[in-house]
Amino acid sequence: MKSSIWFLAVTVLFCLCLRGKGQLRADYYASSCPNLSKVVWREVFKALQNEMRMGASLLRLHFHDCFVNGCDGSILLDGSDSEKFAPPNLNSARGFEVIDTIKAAVENECNGIVSCADIVAISARDSVLLSGGRPWTVLLGRRDGLVSNQTGAANGLPSPFDSLDVIISKFAAVGLSTTDVVTLSGAHTIGRARCALFNNRLFNFSGTGAADPTLDSSLASQLQSLCPQNGDGNVTTPLDQSSIDFFDNHYFNNLINNKGVLSSDQTLFSGDAATTTSTRTLVQIYGSNSGLFFSQFGSSMVKMGNISPLTGNAGEVRKNCRVVNSS
Repeated sequence: MKSSIWFLAVTVLFCLCLRGKGQLRADYYASSCPNLSKVVWREVFKALQNEMRMGASLLRLHFHDCFVNGCDGSILLDGSDSEKFAPPNLNSARGFEVIDTIKAAVENECNGIVSCADIVAISARDSVLLSGGRPWTVLLGRRDGLVSNQTGAANGLPSPFDSLDVIISKFAAVGLSTTDVVTLSGAHTIGRARCALFNNRLFNFSGTGAADPTLDSSLASQLQSLCPQNGDGNVTTPLDQSSIDFFDNHYFNNLINNKGVLSSDQTLFSGDAATTTSTRTLVQIYGSNSGLFFSQFGSSMVKMGNISPLTGNAGEVRKNCRVVNSS
């Protein structure tokens, strides 16, 4: 009888250990790299001192990493099938050199311990905090993937030209809700957009010969001057014209006032009534309650950061974020 009880107890403990092994946790590096947070914070701080826009770029890297193959650092890999060359990332995703610098500093502190995927996740949180937002607890323990997925990036990442239905379906495909769509879109309170991503709204929207009617006329005139027809599509403008590089809830008030730069943003408030019933309400709530937005943003970031992470013995901890260790 005693041996049976002992066997049962050992079995339960073994199962619990296996289950816990695949879970991310806040204290994952508490013993193996206790100064990790300080090292990453220092390097992100220096990067934003050099260029405040880099905060938005590092935050975006985390989004674009997690939506393809899960949060595995695959967006950082170089090579012929690199996600960097997929249309949503080409001439757009940036901050790779900053991640390289952070990785080198972390390696100097604790060699071969911390994954590139975890560095990207921490850098995203620190970028928001240094831009004026509020922190959240980053769960850690991700391993780095061994392959990049250019096709997955091309097809799976939300596009500025997608309808709201398509955007919601792409979020749902990775386990994120419509609430997460609106909340995480609030990241566009910082960062910039290229003319090529919104000039379809400026001159002959849907063949009307005029600008998109859901775009404020004064903003439309301003953007038409910045982005003339047949002009340089790589010229950029702030996504949040009211508080550039500052993480706040102004993005949502911009949408209420028809001042969303990207159609994929403005559609959260001004799209088809049947589709925007829930998104429109959330835009209004976040626009009037910054505290709620900050709180929910942290929760949605934790949820996004838990998209299909590699843990345990899966993947590896890359020495160089750009190449797998066997290269």
